[in-house]
Amino acid sequence: MLQKIGRLFVIKTRFEAFVIIYALALGAMTRGTAYLSEYPGIFGQLLFLATSGAVFLGGAKILDCLRLEKELAEARGDKPSDTRSAD
Repeated sequence: MLQKIGRLFVIKTRFEAFVIIYALALGAMTRGTAYLSEYPGIFGQLLFLATSGAVFLGGAKILDCLRLEKELAEARGDKPSDTRSAD
């Protein structure tokens, strides 16, 4: 039962990755606008830039890891991880 719940928290496809990245971007931009209102001027703009940059770095890492997992599965001869079995 715990394995079935655990599989809900694993990113298996690029679509799921893009949905996660979109959610991260929404949160980061909300936080960035809060920084702009809390710290007017250049410091607030730099913090806004940092929040958006973090999403770019995190999104790139997520997509790279998905590609790497796919390549490793193909090298081992495993079935692709984005196929869902009816357990």
